[in-house]
Amino acid sequence: MSLLLFSLRGVPDDEANEIRELLTEQDIDFYETPAGNWGVSMPAFWLRDDSDLAKAQSLLNVYQQQRAITQRELYLQTRPKTLLQAFTERPLLYIVYFLAMGLVLYASVRLLFELGL
Repeated sequence: MSLLLFSLRGVPDDEANEIRELLTEQDIDFYETPAGNWGVSMPAFWLRDDSDLAKAQSLLNVYQQQRAITQRELYLQTRPKTLLQAFTERPLLYIVYFLAMGLVLYASVRLLFELGL
């Protein structure tokens, strides 16, 4: 009987490819079901043999721990800049932006008071 090993819903393609390679390298007999044309089917990896379940789950646990570490490091390396960092890199551009925002805010408030609202 087939057993659900890993659901692929919301999983990036690179992670799915790495899991395929891992299962193939370890000679674990599995098959994959796609999400279908409308995305309502269950995209997943399924095991054909029940005896491979413990081995496959332990491999996936180790893989996911390693992936979490590498993805966290990648995120920390490519972390988005703060407003202060962006301002110090291009101060003139941000001064123009802030002046434009101030002008729009001033014109809006002045118009409001002139109309008596």
